[in-house]
Amino acid sequence: MRTRKTGNPPGRSRSVEKHEAILAAALELLATHGYVRMTLDQVATAAEVSKSTIHLRWKTKADLVTAALAGMRMADMPPPSGDVRTDLVAVLADYAANFERVNGMALIGTCLAEEAHTPELLALLRERTIGPRRILVRQVLEQARNTGEIRADADLEAAVSALLGSFLADYLAGRGGRPEWAEQVVDLTLAALRAPGETSGGR
Repeated sequence: MRTRKTGNPPGRSRSVEKHEAILAAALELLATHGYVRMTLDQVATAAEVSKSTIHLRWKTKADLVTAALAGMRMADMPPPSGDVRTDLVAVLADYAANFERVNGMALIGTCLAEEAHTPELLALLRERTIGPRRILVRQVLEQARNTGEIRADADLEAAVSALLGSFLADYLAGRGGRPEWAEQVVDLTLAALRAPGETSGGR
């Protein structure tokens, strides 16, 4: 288990330190133990805080885990370049890296299996991680549509599902972890979205 740094750097409150330590501990335990086996007591021990400190910030384990996932999203991405292919590849590569970091397939399986008993887990996952990621991909596509790089009548929601959903399809087919995945799926999707006869800048 990772050891949290001690001390309180200038300009950084103790409350912020605790907040970040709890989120980091939750992500680490999610990756190593899985959602079902991780507990708030374990998070409290790893973050060196009391369980009541966690409950002051997050009501349930589902609330904490999805908040931690939301905080991780897009943390290491470069700023938008304005090039549709470059930006889509960056978004998908970040998505794949984060998904693998927290054993995302197991988390999705848990969300679906527990939907009847813990519906807030899937609802919060959609609100805090899936929804914002879809919005980000759609924004890149909308920009490309506005500049004429893809067809004006393109179904952007279907394109978003194709781009993000292909990662899960590859994983289930035993093709997960391919470093070239993001570039391949972006090229295939953009080829389908461009007007007939339009090229993709030599690609």
